[in-house]
Amino acid sequence: MATQSSIQSSSARDTGRAAKPSLTIKRRINATPSKIYAAWTDPEKLAAWFGPSKVKEGSLQAEADLRVGGSYRISFSATDGEYFQVAGVYREIVPYELLVMSWAWHSTPERESLLTIALKPDGAGTLLTLHHEQFFNEAARDGHEKGWAELLSKLEQFLS
Repeated sequence: MATQSSIQSSSARDTGRAAKPSLTIKRRINATPSKIYAAWTDPEKLAAWFGPSKVKEGSLQAEADLRVGGSYRISFSATDGEYFQVAGVYREIVPYELLVMSWAWHSTPERESLLTIALKPDGAGTLLTLHHEQFFNEAARDGHEKGWAELLSKLEQFLS
């Protein structure tokens, strides 16, 4: 499976603006936009690939009310017993092309950020652009950058 991946990070220091840190990851995935879109929006499919490697088997649950203003929730327990939950609201939906949603962990709901998943056909595959912005600080951005890289690899494996 041939893939390309690139990651860009920015912060107020990098841009000279008073913006919060953000990151952009671009990856070509050998699957159609419709298959990738379904993997992000169908709770059963999402539960099959989402989560870090330390997810306790069988603990990941996903819910999605796929409409603008609808909410989603993903929860899991880690192998060490720690519980995680992320949730948000869909802000924009263009089937097979674009998902924009708020993103907040249950442990820090005041640190809401914004996640955008854009899909563009690219030959027999898809160029996926993940843009995550409005992080609380650079440490939060850096942690998510590592997490998203792992999750996109898991998504590719799920789709192959």
